[in-house]
Amino acid sequence: MDKFLNLFLIACGVVVVWILLQVTSIATFKIPTDSMEPALLAGDNILVNKWVMGARIFNIGDALERKEVNISRLPGLENIERNDIVVFNFPYPAQWDSIGLNLMSYYVKRCVALPGDTFEIKDAHYRVRGCETPLGNVESQDALMRLVANGWEKDYGIVMSGYPYNGLVDWDIVRFGPLYLPAKGDEIGMNPKHAALYRNAIEWEQKKKLSVRGDTILLNDSVIHDYRFKENYYFVAGDKVMNSQDSRYWGLLPEPFIVGKAVRIWKSVDRDTGDIRWNRVFKKIR
Repeated sequence: MDKFLNLFLIACGVVVVWILLQVTSIATFKIPTDSMEPALLAGDNILVNKWVMGARIFNIGDALERKEVNISRLPGLENIERNDIVVFNFPYPAQWDSIGLNLMSYYVKRCVALPGDTFEIKDAHYRVRGCETPLGNVESQDALMRLVANGWEKDYGIVMSGYPYNGLVDWDIVRFGPLYLPAKGDEIGMNPKHAALYRNAIEWEQKKKLSVRGDTILLNDSVIHDYRFKENYYFVAGDKVMNSQDSRYWGLLPEPFIVGKAVRIWKSVDRDTGDIRWNRVFKKIR
């Protein structure tokens, strides 16, 4: 009897440790699509490091019921950097003009701009002012620009129109920006263009409606002349730029929605054959 009790207690201890690791340290996710090729393939299973930014703490029950939750973090060891691949909750679960947390929807993309960056896309290539490092998958950006230059984008089913889908800001996925990525505490002057660019973030932070009447900006019924952001925001993009639902289409990624940094493939299964792709097992993600 004592032997079975000891085994039971050991098993319970293992389960508790595993749950604690999942919550505070490492999470695992399976890649379902090809939007991050060639860095990640459909069928890759990845490890996500939560220590980078610090694990998120919030009421999971409320989040699953789609209630508003306050998200805090344990202390992190470092920050997300440009070109890191991150896993996050898709921030627009209902429609692309309303930020919300959906714990059942996870995306993986490459971070191409950080809070405080001014980001733009010129001829399909990503740029951050003051940064000379190539961002994202440059070969895929080259390929997209060739298709567009030859007028083939419709043949490939590529949606050209981009965020924020507003007549004041006529951007597409090859000519986009400049867009300033707000950092926590940043203050911007409010005008109709800024209202179009930052409406989603402001309404999410304030839980109020932002509206424009002529040149006047209102938050509910109050006129505002400037706005101070409460959170950091990122711009993320898939490496397969011709087939990726990313910030080019839906805009800003709030920091509380980020789970962590993808660091390693621990298993990879070919979806067509079911075979293990041994050359990808324990491969570092770059």
